[in-house]
Amino acid sequence: MSSFDRRTLLILLAAAPLAACGFTPVYAPGAEATRLRGAVRMPDPETPDEFDIVREIEARLGRPDTPLYELTITPRVTEDSLTLVGARDITRFNLIGTARYSLRPIGSETDLLSGEVNSLTSYSATGTTVSTLSAERDARSRLMIILADLVVTRLLANADSLPQ
Repeated sequence: MSSFDRRTLLILLAAAPLAACGFTPVYAPGAEATRLRGAVRMPDPETPDEFDIVREIEARLGRPDTPLYELTITPRVTEDSLTLVGARDITRFNLIGTARYSLRPIGSETDLLSGEVNSLTSYSATGTTVSTLSAERDARSRLMIILADLVVTRLLANADSLPQ
């Protein structure tokens, strides 16, 4: 058996359990998550954090053509310093982020889906002031992207509970 044949066999064996469990791609024709594509509106961003979140949500779900749902996300970030044993200076910071989200039909006060996601990123403070500020800004932007991805994942995973 050539190595190509073994790879093909391994791929088929790996895909067999997915086919047996009824796995379907989230955006497959007729899948429940397709109803979120282009149907989720978010409030206009007012902060750089909100801008990063809105940009990522729209990249994943598309810009709303005919919005059916409104998604609100409230991010919160805290900073925690890390000190290495024996070191005198703080050289690393963790940004710990939490985002509460709620999805509701436009014009309604009833949440269809809601919850909270959290994650963290870090940045180094060993360079100049400018490089440290740039690293902090980049870490904060990465954190917002991670939180937005987690929210979208939760929405897509629970799309089957949304009303038709």
